[in-house]
Amino acid sequence: MAFLVSRISTHVLDTAQGKPAKHVPVRLEMQESAGEWRLLAASQTDADGRCAQLLPADQTLRAGTYRLAFDTASYLHAQKMEGLYPVVEIIFQVRDGESHFHIPLLLSPHGYTTYRGS
Repeated sequence: MAFLVSRISTHVLDTAQGKPAKHVPVRLEMQESAGEWRLLAASQTDADGRCAQLLPADQTLRAGTYRLAFDTASYLHAQKMEGLYPVVEIIFQVRDGESHFHIPLLLSPHGYTTYRGS
């Protein structure tokens, strides 16, 4: 029997400089039934721009609405750049039976894009 690992991961790429965005603060939150957001984890990207596992080890991924919030202002400031978006928030839906989400962020000072990775 295969063991499913619950995981939410991300990878931030600085498209203006053509390199991974290291040390970007990232928060993972889940929306409660009353609509408020509950913090699940806070981390920062590693030297390769990745957070390999944001979901806490004692939690399994369950259906609901999640939010990744990237503190892009602090990253851009460290790069001596000014940007338009001080925080990028990506809100996504997890459905029953899903166990792995990889959400990349392609970042530049005046724009960003994202998609569901593998």
